[in-house]
Amino acid sequence: MKAMYYDAFGKTPDIRMLPDPTPSKDGVVIKVEATGLCRSDWHGWMGHDPDISLPHVPGHELAGTVAAKGKGVMRYKVGDRVTVPFVSGCGRCGECHSGNAQVCPNQFQPGFTHWGSFAEYVAIDYADQNLVHLPDSLDYATAASLGCRFATSFRAIVDQGRVRGGEWVAVHGCGGVGLSAIMIASALGANVIGIDISETKLSFARELGAVATIDGSVTGDIAEAVREITKGGAHVSIDALGSPVTCFNSIKNLRRRGRHVQVGLMLGEHAAPQIPMAQVIGHELEIYGSHGMQAWRYEAMMAMLETGKLNPQKLIGRHISLEEAVPALMTMDTAQDLGISVITQF
Repeated sequence: MKAMYYDAFGKTPDIRMLPDPTPSKDGVVIKVEATGLCRSDWHGWMGHDPDISLPHVPGHELAGTVAAKGKGVMRYKVGDRVTVPFVSGCGRCGECHSGNAQVCPNQFQPGFTHWGSFAEYVAIDYADQNLVHLPDSLDYATAASLGCRFATSFRAIVDQGRVRGGEWVAVHGCGGVGLSAIMIASALGANVIGIDISETKLSFARELGAVATIDGSVTGDIAEAVREITKGGAHVSIDALGSPVTCFNSIKNLRRRGRHVQVGLMLGEHAAPQIPMAQVIGHELEIYGSHGMQAWRYEAMMAMLETGKLNPQKLIGRHISLEEAVPALMTMDTAQDLGISVITQF
């Protein structure tokens, strides 16, 4: 198979021919039709993720068709159109039995714990527990864009943040995760504020439903600006970027008893951000993490897609080739692309 491959962190990846994968007893091999390019892939390539062993094939947002399956797979057949959460559970542990595969201690992560989807084929373990059937109406590129950013944002807004209509929601960072969160929170009837340093991204945030935006490049005190707009602070705030500044501001701009959800990864030198703990205690703030979304929760998200309440296809910026993904991956920390780049040419 053709795949993106690297054998050293930070080294320019190669496009090369590698052996086709074979399915495990409880797994499948998926012919990749589309796979999203995500900042998490950049973190992995930089060596920030301890789960990655070299050499490696990255990629974790994917959609395609089942090309082969193991004898133990009962719910899926060759030819099925599928996607998969980037955090997949083993289906056997206590967390999986409680419905929380996204924190399974034995989790399988394509593109991190195992070779990923920047390739023509990818092997996925624990298929019966983790694959998600795709409706015929959903194209592969849109389905791939759901796998990490959109699904993670859905869980962050709906399950972790418990956003309700009429609440104020602040979204720090208007990349793929942030724009997804803005669309989802707006669909639930919340009043959303988008915060970024790019006017282009802020303009797009307004198109997706943000009722107000804040340009962090010209605003000195982000938290105070949010409090002024909301007359007291956000009910829910999302750090969709993952930096010490956005994490701090997201907690700082909450009203009393507000809820902060950390979605952006905090890795490497950013792993221990400053937190306004006196405010957390005195105002009884709630702080949550959000790490992917369980396969069984896709049903609710898919229902909102099929009725037109959510339109994740609007978030797709570029369709690119596997070769074009190499420089795109290497510059993800500085890129100003609008929307999600999806590899659709192998």
